[in-house]
Amino acid sequence: MKTLTLSRLVGLLALIAFSLPAMAQSPLGTWRTIDDDDGEPKSHIEIYEQGGKLFGRVLMLLPEGSVCEDCADQFEGSNMQGVVVMRDMEPNGNEWSGGNIIDPKNGRTYRCKMELDGPNRLRVRGYLGISLLGRTQVWERVN
Repeated sequence: MKTLTLSRLVGLLALIAFSLPAMAQSPLGTWRTIDDDDGEPKSHIEIYEQGGKLFGRVLMLLPEGSVCEDCADQFEGSNMQGVVVMRDMEPNGNEWSGGNIIDPKNGRTYRCKMELDGPNRLRVRGYLGISLLGRTQVWERVN
């Protein structure tokens, strides 16, 4: 059995150290959505994995305990808790795509893609048809 030389040990430790941040970067977890109009936090969304795909459900509206007053008919007056607003997101290189997202304000479903912008920022883009026709929100990780 070969002995581990100091240079190999240092190389192995460096590889592990540089790999950990990449492995830790995942959209799984809880995210704070920010309103496009006033820049205020609107909700907490939990992104979870099911069957190899990512989904997002509303944990709560902010401020906590509020209800959706400015929403489409099916969501109006609801606290939205438990509503799955993001479905079927699959990894695609550095992003997740192939799924869809619901905008509670108008009740419409959009195609969706998302990518991490650092460990605590998630860029979520909803669009119709082609990605150029849509809007991007930046969500912040909740610690």
